[in-house]
Amino acid sequence: MVTGVTHQTLSVLVENKSGVLARISGLFARRGFNIISLAVAPSDDERFSRVNLVIDVEETSVEQITKQLFKLVNVVKITELHPADSVERELLMMTVSAEAHQRSGVIELVDVFDGKIVDVGLSVLTVMVAGEPDRLDDFEDLMRAYGIIEIQRTGRVALPKARKAS
Repeated sequence: MVTGVTHQTLSVLVENKSGVLARISGLFARRGFNIISLAVAPSDDERFSRVNLVIDVEETSVEQITKQLFKLVNVVKITELHPADSVERELLMMTVSAEAHQRSGVIELVDVFDGKIVDVGLSVLTVMVAGEPDRLDDFEDLMRAYGIIEIQRTGRVALPKARKAS
């Protein structure tokens, strides 16, 4: 859960070649930049991949990070995605304790957060919820009362909001 941290999302279009992610992470390690979240996937053009980085900007400016990223030969384009101008989503999967007397409460919360139950055991449920990172934080906080056994969250993915007709 990310709280009290000033962060910025960068969408970095890179050439889809081996070693690119290692160069990006190496740059962050050498410079002491903190990565809060990282997601990498192919783009609509198979020659390129999109790297979404949520970065801690309390101690380092976005401008400094962007300048350093542009020095990497495989970086094609960097877009700053401000929260007001972008759509961010994340996926959470969690195995939670759910004894018979608790199961209906867990199922109800999963429904409230538009999630799905993806696996059922004798005393556990594995659930999946996708949404805005703050909403997933809220879901995680509520599920702690039941007993989280395992949790995995993906990195944030983000795109600029579509322009509306004026």
